[in-house]
Amino acid sequence: MARGGIKKKLTKNAATTKKSVKKPSRKKRRPNKHVDVIVVKKYVVRLDTIERELCQEIISKGKSSAKRQLKARILLKADISKEGEAWSDDQITKALSTTASMVYRVRRQLVEEGFEAVLARKQRVTPAIPRIFDGEKEAKLVQLACSHAPEGRARWTLNLLTDKVVELAIVPATSRSTVGRVLKKTF
Repeated sequence: MARGGIKKKLTKNAATTKKSVKKPSRKKRRPNKHVDVIVVKKYVVRLDTIERELCQEIISKGKSSAKRQLKARILLKADISKEGEAWSDDQITKALSTTASMVYRVRRQLVEEGFEAVLARKQRVTPAIPRIFDGEKEAKLVQLACSHAPEGRARWTLNLLTDKVVELAIVPATSRSTVGRVLKKTF
């Protein structure tokens, strides 16, 4: 019982102290409207006439991907040359319904990598699925396909080649479509 009474007193004291202590009021600071803010951009977009025409062509045709069209629009809006619109990043993000980081990345990529890199997709360094047939294995498959067909057969079929390639341990496993694709590329 004593504990319950102490808790009640503590909570009463805490409640009264909270009421008696006043928090200092925090005024929101508003920026001065008369001060001009000068922002220095690290990545400045300057397009020449050929690049500008290419961007306008991408947008007007509408045949390319949505991301490519968006990047072309960003470049046109951010262009600070005489024919450009020289919009700020905030204006571009609001007008094109995109993010500020997207605008920043397009600007940076243009300055660092060039105009073609902005509008082209980046090629993978390594393929998503590694090739089953490299040059050596491909040569063995072609050699096998050019050899005489097995007894009782007039020629090699894709199924026979697939089975023989696995049997000879050229590759651990493959499909007939892969074998056909390799042979089609070769012949």
